[in-house]
Amino acid sequence: MPSAIPAAGTIPWRIRRGELQVALIHRPRYRDWSWPKGKVDPGEDWPVTAVRETREETGLQARLGIPLPDATYTVMSRTGTPDEKRVRYWAATVTGRPARLAHEVDEVAWLPVDDAHSRLDYARDRDQLLAVTQAHQHGWLDTWPLVVVRHAKAVARSDYSGEDDQRRPLDARGRARSAALAPVLAAYGVTRLVSSPSVRCVDTLAPYAAAARLRIRTKASLSEEGFEQVPHKAARHVVRLLERGEPSAICSHGPVLPDLMEALATRVDRALPRHDQVVDLLEKAAEDKLVKGEALVCHVVGQDEDARIIAAERHLP
Repeated sequence: MPSAIPAAGTIPWRIRRGELQVALIHRPRYRDWSWPKGKVDPGEDWPVTAVRETREETGLQARLGIPLPDATYTVMSRTGTPDEKRVRYWAATVTGRPARLAHEVDEVAWLPVDDAHSRLDYARDRDQLLAVTQAHQHGWLDTWPLVVVRHAKAVARSDYSGEDDQRRPLDARGRARSAALAPVLAAYGVTRLVSSPSVRCVDTLAPYAAAARLRIRTKASLSEEGFEQVPHKAARHVVRLLERGEPSAICSHGPVLPDLMEALATRVDRALPRHDQVVDLLEKAAEDKLVKGEALVCHVVGQDEDARIIAAERHLP
């Protein structure tokens, strides 16, 4: 972890009568108004923490959207020594009915932006509010995710006795990563799964598919063998997913990923102030071919020919 105390949270948002509103929490212990957030549990991915803490502190089931500015500040440990705390934030839309609040929160308030700005107790929390407001003004707040996954670690070719490499399975480490990926994909609300037919790719998505009751659609051109035969077909699947505009994940192999990343890079919104940063991230991901079991999340606005990527983030195993 990059900080002594890693934490994650969200800024839940909604539109009411044409006006942007955000949800704040009140903690009686600290007598403060802030965003829902909490510490990352051991072995937990940041997005999973953000969704879990939002549910526990607001009673709201959230789907993560664009990443927002981090907050880093000093807190006092139980022993009286100062520790650095880093909180990663995402914008989030509510997908379920409110449930019971956690014991440390006694009120959740949906407020217009100006009222939220006044009520927040910490200046650092206004950075996320500003980012949400600006994204809304530019039409970049209401997004859907397109997640590119490299299959998790498989049994080594030298240790595999089968004749068909497409049937080579995940090893123990790969199975553990595929299980850990399931709540990550759930955090972004993925509803469509596309994969190479190779067992190591299908099984990387299988735990999430089972949990979410989704079908995995296999495409031969996403396999190493299919890509070698007809290289240009693989990127078409990315284009089709962009056209559909549905929260999706696509799983493939290292040699195929640079073509997928190239197709995505052409869809980065050129109006973005950070356009070059997003393109650089995709180009670096293409160069790395992702780490086995890694998920790259692209946040997309629109669909069909108008689909544009406005943010991207990498989640390594």
